[in-house]
Amino acid sequence: MAEAQGQKRKMAGRRREGDSKKTAPSSHPSSQWPAIKPKQDLQINRLKENDLFTVPSFFTSVESKAFIKTAESMGFVHQGSLGPSKGEAYRDNDRISVNDPDLADTIWRSGLDKQFADIKIRGKVAVGLNPNIRFYRYNVGQRFGRHIDESVDLGEGKRTYYTLLIYLSGGSKTKTKNDTNNSKDPSSEPLVGGETVFYGWRNVVVAEVAPTEGMALLHLHGDKCLLHEARNVTKGVKYVFRSDVIFS
Repeated sequence: MAEAQGQKRKMAGRRREGDSKKTAPSSHPSSQWPAIKPKQDLQINRLKENDLFTVPSFFTSVESKAFIKTAESMGFVHQGSLGPSKGEAYRDNDRISVNDPDLADTIWRSGLDKQFADIKIRGKVAVGLNPNIRFYRYNVGQRFGRHIDESVDLGEGKRTYYTLLIYLSGGSKTKTKNDTNNSKDPSSEPLVGGETVFYGWRNVVVAEVAPTEGMALLHLHGDKCLLHEARNVTKGVKYVFRSDVIFS
């Protein structure tokens, strides 16, 4: 068990190092981001108490599609890894990384702050989102192998303890009058695959979360992070908003 845990840490640590070698997060004017409305009466689906839970309809369909449009206009950069044979989790997706404290604060105050009001970790309380915002895109055939997410020390007593993923695509796709029948455009197809799967003791599946447009997924990371993976996308395009919850 100790050896397995050590390998998990090694893989996750190298994954984090791999991220840091990429281009530093760019700034992006907050005025160009989609407007986010405060959410009322958000529901929580607890998959493993406070360790792992989802918040359906955290983004509206309009907000999700607007973020995709903005991200695509900025341009994604491919992310890869050397794979398990080199001590790294297999990774194949596209990413954008920006640093925007205003966007992080807007999303935090749109309803996440209330969801974390009663959660404390080692005497610390949740105070906001990491301003390092990432957008992930998974095309057909892309995935992220089993790995863990490390906690990040931001200084001044602040540390991240939760991963935040907001699915910008997924679930049933309803055609609108503006939809074009372009069979060559994967983004116009319903998303199939791309589930986020969490594993417990002896690789037993703890939860399997299918991407659903606008749904937020939150899970503990750091020394209590569950081993997890993003499964292969077999149809359509999976878009994800990513940040971390900061405690202080």
